[in-house]
Amino acid sequence: MDAGDVSAHLKSNGRRHFCTFENPSKIEIVLTGWMPETEDGRWAVVNRRRHECRAEAANDGDGKVEAVVVEVAGNRKRDVKHDEVAVMHATKNNKNAYKALIAAEYAGVEVKWADNFEMGVSNKTPEFLKMNPIGKVPVLETPDGPVFESNAIARYVARLKTDTSLFGSSPIEYGQVEQWIDFASLEIDSKMSGWLYPRLGYGNYIAPVEEACIDGLKRALGALNTHLASHTFLVGHAVTLADIIMTCNLYLGFKLLMTKSFTSEFPHVERYFWTMINQPKISKITGEVVQTEAVPPVPSKKPAQTKEAKPKAEPKKEEKKEAPKPKTEAAGEEEEAPKPKPKNPLDLLPPSKMILDDWKRLYSNTKTNFREVAIKGFWDMFDPEGYSLWFCDYKYNDENMVSFVTMNKVGGFLQRMDLARKYAFGKMLIIGSEPPFKVKGLWIFRGPEIPKFVMDECYDMELYEWTKVDLSDEAQKERVNQMIEDYEPFEGETLLDAKCFKVFLGRH
Repeated sequence: MDAGDVSAHLKSNGRRHFCTFENPSKIEIVLTGWMPETEDGRWAVVNRRRHECRAEAANDGDGKVEAVVVEVAGNRKRDVKHDEVAVMHATKNNKNAYKALIAAEYAGVEVKWADNFEMGVSNKTPEFLKMNPIGKVPVLETPDGPVFESNAIARYVARLKTDTSLFGSSPIEYGQVEQWIDFASLEIDSKMSGWLYPRLGYGNYIAPVEEACIDGLKRALGALNTHLASHTFLVGHAVTLADIIMTCNLYLGFKLLMTKSFTSEFPHVERYFWTMINQPKISKITGEVVQTEAVPPVPSKKPAQTKEAKPKAEPKKEEKKEAPKPKTEAAGEEEEAPKPKPKNPLDLLPPSKMILDDWKRLYSNTKTNFREVAIKGFWDMFDPEGYSLWFCDYKYNDENMVSFVTMNKVGGFLQRMDLARKYAFGKMLIIGSEPPFKVKGLWIFRGPEIPKFVMDECYDMELYEWTKVDLSDEAQKERVNQMIEDYEPFEGETLLDAKCFKVFLGRH
């Protein structure tokens, strides 16, 4: 093909890319790219395997032919100029919307805020519900249709340009970017939200649930801290989409929830966050961030029905805005009201000198000299007449071939044991450096036997062999000590992971 006879002009509306050719000689043109969406005299069929299309330059009177293509040079797509701007529908303080806006800064594309967006109003309009029927934000409106879910929006924006390193520079880095995006959502954001939002009044505040969220967040931050001890960025040597999403998910934690005394346990996470949040392309979106000095207070369960009845105007405003929340809470209370009537048989047992919450606090608060302080304190307060100790061994260890699947399996067990939080404390160990991994545990239960309601209602129980600890056997007592303190090597093997079931009942 004589290049002198043909000139091309590229335009784009976001996803579809239009190429107009000046082709006075009506020569055949070969392009690579996406399949055209229509076929007529000017369109050619794409060979899907080779991603080639043959566009015949028919003369339509002005010597021009139009085709929907993305030109590829080798394995790299040629970037095109995006003529139409995507619109972000969310409030301008929405940290989930920040993900895509920051990605746009790094990708060099433009995303603008929707005008006059008002939460609770704009997201309930018919136009918005066509974009996201659930009515949640953020939603990105693009020329080719809407995208919702913040990580999906961020991925879409990051892929609009192909010469960035937002997804790494190799297949393994791409996988690691996706890995840390999942970690940021499943391990950081979910735990952070479970701790923060009930304190802000979004949902019921339940102390044991909060305690579990804090424990999970600390564990996740500990893992992140270990990784960042030898890495400036999560993947490779430059900012990726994983860093953008991780920073946005840490944003509210540092700003509203995690005080310096909390984050000081994770110095590499601190360094990472402040480095990232002060990057010009990030701070342009988030603005200045100052770390909180206090955790938000727990909201009162029943907002002032007597004393605060006098100021009429303010309660009315609050009731209008939060009307759905009190109703759902009230409904929940009405449904659950009959349940406490039949007392748990364990509540009818003679009082015990051992206060389980005291042990849980001692366990949690002992940071040094664990054997001398926590273990000694445990045996000092343990009441063999009021409580019993049990070893458990997973029956199907030969199935534990994948480490994270095994850890998730144990984590699920502990979640389902929430029904026993008032009557139990547990340690679960995942053992071994190579598969198959062994799962063993130690549990303290109220009463002389494993509670019947636990055996009946938690199906995981039957997956384990349960052996009551013989307190007259010093070897078994030492095994209890080692399991409580995560002693390593345990029974000659390394510990892959250790999980604790220790939610508190009353902290105030």
